[in-house]
Amino acid sequence: MTITRAIGAGCNEIILLIVRGLALSRIHPNVLTLIGLLINVFAAVLLARGEFLNGGLVVIGAGLFDMVDGRVARHTNQVTRFGAFFDSVLDRYSDLGLLMGLLVYYANIDRFFYVVLTAVVMTGSVMVSYSRARAENLIPTCKVGFAERPERVVLLIIGALFDRMAPVLFVIAVISNLTVIHRMMYTFQQAKQLEEAQLRPAGVAEAASTSRKA
Repeated sequence: MTITRAIGAGCNEIILLIVRGLALSRIHPNVLTLIGLLINVFAAVLLARGEFLNGGLVVIGAGLFDMVDGRVARHTNQVTRFGAFFDSVLDRYSDLGLLMGLLVYYANIDRFFYVVLTAVVMTGSVMVSYSRARAENLIPTCKVGFAERPERVVLLIIGALFDRMAPVLFVIAVISNLTVIHRMMYTFQQAKQLEEAQLRPAGVAEAASTSRKA
C-alpha cells in the first residue's frame, strides 16, 4: 500500500467513526447541513476582516459537515429528495457567503480590481452549478469540467492558509468560466444526438411507408 493510499484509508476510517457517532446521536442530516452553512458564515466574517488563516481553518471545519451529512443520511436511511435539494441550496449560500466576505475585505482596503475579480468568481461559481442543473433538464447528466465545488473550496482554503488569495481567485475565475463553456459545448453535442435519435425512427418509418406505396 502506498503512503497516499494509507493516508486516504486512515482518513476514511476517521470519517466513518464520525458518521457512526452522529448516527447514534440521531441528529438529522439536514441539521448537519445547516450547521455547515453557519460555520461557513463565520468563516466569511473572518475573511471580511482579513483573517485569512483563521478563515481557512474554519472552512476546513465546515468541510467536515459537507462530507458527513450525506453519509449520515445514508447510514440512517434518511435519504430524501428534499434533503438533496436542501444540501445543494445551502452549498450555494456557503460558496457565495465566503466570496461575499472577500468582497467586503477588498472593498474595505479599496482594491477595486480584486472586488471585480471576486465578483467574476461569484458569477462563475453560480453558473457552474446552474449550467449543470439546467443541462440535466435536457440530457441525462452533465458532470464535465474541472471546477466542481470541492475543487473551488480547496483552492479557497489554499489561498487563505498560504495568504495567496488573489492568484487563487484568478485561477478560480478562469477555470469556473471555462467549465461553464465546456458544459455548454457538451450539452449542445448531447442534445443534438438525442434530437437526431428521436428523428431517426420517424425518418425510417416514412421511408418504409414510401417503399410500400411504391
